[in-house]
Amino acid sequence: MPNEKRLVRRAKKNKPIRQVAAVPVRLAGDGSVEVLLVTSNTTRRFIVPKGWPMKGKSARGAALEEARQEAGVAGVAARKPAGAYSYWKRLSDGFVKVDVKVFLLVVSEMLADWQESRSRRRAWLSPQEAAALIDEPELASLVASLKPASLGAAKTGPASGRDA
Repeated sequence: MPNEKRLVRRAKKNKPIRQVAAVPVRLAGDGSVEVLLVTSNTTRRFIVPKGWPMKGKSARGAALEEARQEAGVAGVAARKPAGAYSYWKRLSDGFVKVDVKVFLLVVSEMLADWQESRSRRRAWLSPQEAAALIDEPELASLVASLKPASLGAAKTGPASGRDA
């Protein structure tokens, strides 16, 4: 994760600050879509797994890695982002705007024990329930719009993310 001073320097130079996120999804037994949210480490509110770009990984690959670390899930992610949103990240003496690329991740594996399992809770919710818990309006809108057909785009490539 970039340190706070680096984020402030980038923001003062009007350079974009970017993150990647995964929206883990699955089809429920009745054919409806379910979305996996996890609690944040600090505020304990429900969020999607997200993080900083990673050296040697595409944005898609980094989103997959964040989902594995933060939510303990793996699967296939869409080659192209499903959307994007911006939010204001709180720093010790202010805020910086962060732009986030969002990738749908069709979950095929849930780990019982994962890197951040001791510090996070996870919950499968309907898109509408998940959207109601998400504070970022653009992300909430994207999540609320998810339908079973939305999952097809995420099934079009290997899960490695190295090619995106």
